[in-house]
Amino acid sequence: MSAATYTPSGGERADIPSTVGSPDGRDAINQSHQRSRAYGITEQSEPDFSSPLRGDLTSALDENRFLFQHAAPVMETLYDQIANTHSMVLLTSSKGMVLHSLGDSDFLEKASRVALMPGMDWSEKTKGTNAIGTALTEEEALTVHGNQHFMNANKFLTCSCSPIFDPYGQVIGALDVTGDQRSFHQHTLALVRMSAQMIENHMFADIFPKAIRVHFHTRSEFLGTLVEGIAVFSPEGRFISANRSAQFQIGLPFAALKAHTFSSLFGIPISSLIDLFSGTLPTPKQLVLHNGVAVWCRVKVKSANPWSAGHGSAPVSPLQAEERASTAPAPAAAPLATRPPVRRPHLSTLQYLDTGDPQVSAVIHKLRMVSGKDIPVMILGETGTGKDLLAQAIHGDSNRSGQPFVSVNCASIPDTLIESELFGYEEGAFTGARKKGSIGKILQANGGTLFLDEIGDMPKHLQARLLRVLQERRVSPLGAGKEVDVDVAIVSATHKNLKDMIARGDFREDLYYRLNGLVVRLPALRERTDFDLVVQKIVKSLCENGQHIGISPRVMDIFKRYHWPGNFRQLHNLLRTAVVMVGCAGVIDMEHLPDDFLEELEHGLPHPMALRLGQPLQTVEETLPEMPSAPPMPEPPVDGQKLQDVALSAMAQMLRLHKGNVSAAAKALGVSRNTIYRKKNLLPPDALG
Repeated sequence: MSAATYTPSGGERADIPSTVGSPDGRDAINQSHQRSRAYGITEQSEPDFSSPLRGDLTSALDENRFLFQHAAPVMETLYDQIANTHSMVLLTSSKGMVLHSLGDSDFLEKASRVALMPGMDWSEKTKGTNAIGTALTEEEALTVHGNQHFMNANKFLTCSCSPIFDPYGQVIGALDVTGDQRSFHQHTLALVRMSAQMIENHMFADIFPKAIRVHFHTRSEFLGTLVEGIAVFSPEGRFISANRSAQFQIGLPFAALKAHTFSSLFGIPISSLIDLFSGTLPTPKQLVLHNGVAVWCRVKVKSANPWSAGHGSAPVSPLQAEERASTAPAPAAAPLATRPPVRRPHLSTLQYLDTGDPQVSAVIHKLRMVSGKDIPVMILGETGTGKDLLAQAIHGDSNRSGQPFVSVNCASIPDTLIESELFGYEEGAFTGARKKGSIGKILQANGGTLFLDEIGDMPKHLQARLLRVLQERRVSPLGAGKEVDVDVAIVSATHKNLKDMIARGDFREDLYYRLNGLVVRLPALRERTDFDLVVQKIVKSLCENGQHIGISPRVMDIFKRYHWPGNFRQLHNLLRTAVVMVGCAGVIDMEHLPDDFLEELEHGLPHPMALRLGQPLQTVEETLPEMPSAPPMPEPPVDGQKLQDVALSAMAQMLRLHKGNVSAAAKALGVSRNTIYRKKNLLPPDALG
């Protein structure tokens, strides 16, 4: 249970959850208060304007110029999101000295009264419990709200802070948003965490000359975004560094990764990787991690620069950079003897998915309530809504996060192979079996999380075997004469209506109730209230070299009214094409949209002149043509005939013409396959082939 947060009057506010990154937020605050007393600070202590670091701001900025260089643009973006909320954004050194601040002028003046300004030391040793000092001590992102501050002078503040880790896994500084405690917002910490990781990723792009950077994610559309993993290797394949997302996806902390090479993590020699990406277009390639998780990769080899900005006060040469990474010493600014022990920082991936939509926030709240309780989770939602990303986030925030996350797409594996893929097999179990057999996906996930994607597509004869595994926690590989104990957390997902499948006899009811301990539903993209923010973030992630690309009001209007059958996957792919098409124009307009999208608009939206006149847009399903040769705009239905009947008739005709091939029928009609799939149970049996 999270700790309650106290208001200045002493009452409890249940609507402000503790965001301290520990099992009990109150315990973490209490421990910080104990440290504050040990430092000789009292609650009545006055703000200290005579810090020994005062006047050293210039030298501190010089010492931390690598951090400042990468943090300043991100701070500007973060401030744009919180402007006019009586708040400020601060950047500090690893010791807690404020290096730079941006904020509303009225609040900057209030903050200066408690010495919250550049040049001041906000470590716990000088200011007691506060978000900056406590986050640096704990090496975890947290919020300190109102009365949780130790000194009375600071209790009018609410502060959310995240430490920033350099590419060597050490704390290099902290990013903080501080505001009036009366204007507390629960999403502030998520923004700070995301911004801190953005700074970390920017540092990765500059610090390793001559190194090979592997950018990877289980979903190709997330390459180039904030959540992609970045792992850095020497030309010989020696591990140099990895960002926090890479550590999460690989399932190993930074300290353990130092013992690995590229081949031990990705299963192929580094030379094969270079061959794979040389002489080809920069398209993603799929590789398999050591834990069995398939990821999409892009590889970047940075040309050597004469000098590269380093961690300390002087630039480092390429050889020094690699040597430092291989030995991974503590930064010079903080002697090893005085630093807290290095541990893997906690990274709430669920928080990263919370971008302001109330439905998504409610889902995340429910998931946090059952985290660590060994309750199976079932995720419902249309294709492309991010079910697999949510499953990874559930694993990443669980007490199993250091163990494997193994995903099985029950729809993509042929029926003849899914049994051996899931349960494994012994040598010689069947013709074509590998010489040494295979342990199977379930045993690969032992100790971690097994994600059963598209569980509604699992063959009926295997559902009974899976149910037995879930009940008894034992697996019997094909051809084996014994069972093996297994401990896995189960997350499943489907876009199908399993209750309808149970009624038809296509899905076992007992398996359904074994899987649905907690059922959550991800909203479709068209239902989300944070659509503008989603579009902005995707476009920003696709831009390069600081390029800023906008979207014309006409295109944004179409986007908001379009039904998005492919959800985030479709939106990302469309915007990726548009960003490439826009070039230096700066604004995405109709001519930059992909042809297939424009063709669908032709079938499903009014004439472009109607868009300019502000007429309402119609969905594709409402305007399906009656015949494949019909003009884009269908004839009105006859009296008594409903639009849905016209649509169903057109679908049935196309399916008969294409002998039940849904893809071909959808293409002929100018709609998505999902549109037909949603109506299949209303179509006559002879249309389905």
